[in-house]
Amino acid sequence: MPPKSKLGIIAGKGDLPGLILDAARAEARPAFVLALEGQTSDDLVRDVEHAWIPLGAVGRGLEALAAAGVRDVVFAGGVRRPSLLRLGLDARAARVVAKLGKAAFGDDKLLSVIIAEIEGEGFNVVGADDILHDLLVAEGVLGRHRPDDLAASDIARGLEVARTLGAADVGQAVVVQQGIVLGVEAIEGTDALIARAANLRREGPGGVLVKIKKPGQERRADLPTIGLSTVTAAVDAGLRGIAVEAGATLLIGRERLVAAADTAGLFVTALRVAP
Repeated sequence: MPPKSKLGIIAGKGDLPGLILDAARAEARPAFVLALEGQTSDDLVRDVEHAWIPLGAVGRGLEALAAAGVRDVVFAGGVRRPSLLRLGLDARAARVVAKLGKAAFGDDKLLSVIIAEIEGEGFNVVGADDILHDLLVAEGVLGRHRPDDLAASDIARGLEVARTLGAADVGQAVVVQQGIVLGVEAIEGTDALIARAANLRREGPGGVLVKIKKPGQERRADLPTIGLSTVTAAVDAGLRGIAVEAGATLLIGRERLVAAADTAGLFVTALRVAP
């Protein structure tokens, strides 16, 4: 079998970049990390070929990937995006933003255009799930606990709101309690959404976090992701469960996630979502 091409990892926050790097090492695949200043962990790049760039330096990033001899490129990890005024856009990034106009304020459309720019330079962009096949969650309940009728009703309401939210390219997640929307995800991220919803919870049975991909979302970047921190945040906020989209959500640390949910009495379920 011929050796695999060099993998370029555009690395953000969280555990996913390290898991992808470990997978490359496990199959002796050469890897290069494009580290984003203020986003990527210093620990990730200690023993791997890498380059640091500011978040708005698209041109420098493409040059670094080419100089490293990268063929395949994967986006991994979350990125906290500052305002456009603070991004420090280089000329290539400024052209990307100009193409998008107002759509540049939506993560999915921005990522789609950036992917097109990368592929226009001859790179092949792959999804994290193309490398870590076992992270993509299948349909069904994970663990011992299942949603009851009230939770199922909250999930249905959450799916309705999340589709609308995603169609506007705003966020992927919503928290619903007893039919009331306690919060929707915007730039703050899922864990911060859960913490904010905790301050708004009502008396009685706790709410549900619903997280799905955006309609028409570019699957090779920013797939919905949950991990142990999601379960911990949900428990701390008094939620009863988490519902995600089957076939379109990455589970980081499945065994620890399920064990923590089981211990806390929290359900985690993956549902098929209509297009």
